[in-house]
Amino acid sequence: MDVAVETQSPTGTTRQTPIVDRRVLVADRRVLVPSWWRDAVGLTIWANLLIVTALWVSGGGLQALSTPAGAFTTLGRLTGLIASVLLLIQVLLMARLPVVERVYGQDELARRHRLVGFWSFSLMLVHLVLITIGYALSARLNVFVQFWELVVDYPGMLLATAGTVLVVVVAMSSIRAARRKLRYESWHLIHLYAYLGVGLALPHQLWTGQEFLSNAWATIYWWGLWIAALVAIVGWRLAVPLYRSLRHDLRVAGVRRESADVISVLISGRDLDRLPVAAGQFFHWRFLGRPSWTRAHPYSLSAAPNGRDLRITVKDLGDGSHELAGVTPGSRVLIEGPYGRLHGGVRTSRKVLLMGAGIGITPLRALLEELPQAPGDVTFIYRAGSDDELVLAGEIEQLAASRGARVFFVVGHRRRERNSWLPSSAGTLSDADGLRRLVPDIAEHDVYLCGADAWMDAAAKAARECGVPADRIHSERFSW
Repeated sequence: MDVAVETQSPTGTTRQTPIVDRRVLVADRRVLVPSWWRDAVGLTIWANLLIVTALWVSGGGLQALSTPAGAFTTLGRLTGLIASVLLLIQVLLMARLPVVERVYGQDELARRHRLVGFWSFSLMLVHLVLITIGYALSARLNVFVQFWELVVDYPGMLLATAGTVLVVVVAMSSIRAARRKLRYESWHLIHLYAYLGVGLALPHQLWTGQEFLSNAWATIYWWGLWIAALVAIVGWRLAVPLYRSLRHDLRVAGVRRESADVISVLISGRDLDRLPVAAGQFFHWRFLGRPSWTRAHPYSLSAAPNGRDLRITVKDLGDGSHELAGVTPGSRVLIEGPYGRLHGGVRTSRKVLLMGAGIGITPLRALLEELPQAPGDVTFIYRAGSDDELVLAGEIEQLAASRGARVFFVVGHRRRERNSWLPSSAGTLSDADGLRRLVPDIAEHDVYLCGADAWMDAAAKAARECGVPADRIHSERFSW
């Protein structure tokens, strides 16, 4: 076929006959997720929504529907209560709770976080409108006058208004068009104000909410929910990462330039064999002493954890990654994690296809090193725009040779006429046919993907067209 596919070494080395132990292919128990965890998390979320609705009903919510003013007011209370629960669920989804993280992974969590955020934000606005109209009808006031009185005269409403403004700013910055115009560092800083917004927007319920003033159980429930959210954030976003960073005494051991715009950073530490991380996962990193240390950056491990050190390989794509070239050995490192489901624990088949593009090959290189495999079980497809962009190619070849894996270097400029995982030199060859040419029995594989979003979308679509079930396609995205 007319496609720039190199099965030989781009460095000119000769592949050796692989000799590996035929180990039993078992999932990594460090990252296994019991099947019932997902159901338990989903049931907990729906149970809280039902509890809130039940408390509204028990507080006379249905009876209040008998008059226009009562209907606006009581529906405003219901939408406000549900919006509050969704806000707290939104916070908990990104609180790095181990159960939630291991059930969904960062990709799906981010999608659910955005979906829940959309509904909580929308219902919050509906709550403000309905409550204002309901109170205005009861007091026979102009709605604008009533809104002013609500903000100025009711306990906690000034705080709630300030919190709502912050939530609106965060919501606007999360719109795709706005995200494209912001650097990741700026967007991440703005997004942190969501925590402050939630903290300011919710307490007014305790002072003005009918459900709290008349129902002790509702007050206990809400206080319990808020405390749980606060403990989760402080514990898993602050305390646990700080403990792990200090416990393992993580420090920069060395920096190596892989290419003009790619570097590898080696991090040493104490008792790293006790750090619960698997190949394919990532941490949020902070390198102290650098200007951007206050903002964490997500980088995958580019080598399998060995109990002695950790390695990341980073391309210069932003302020944080640009600064890493100047980090000095001995600098202290803070981590959050490990995160992600691109690991051996999600593997369901004996055969595995590792498929990456650009700097997205780093977690796949680590997986190639760690995955138990017999000769021929693992295939590695490395997509790059040119030979110069084949970072870590030599390491990948050596690992493949020692483990009996197959490697294909698919090199060439991307197609302009349509979104495709193949290069333009593939001509009229479809994405699915391109995969079948390289991996004829791809339907029997688990497929691991990492690269740019559009490229992964095309690769995942091609894999599905080749007969790979959707639940056997595993990906990791760092888009925001």
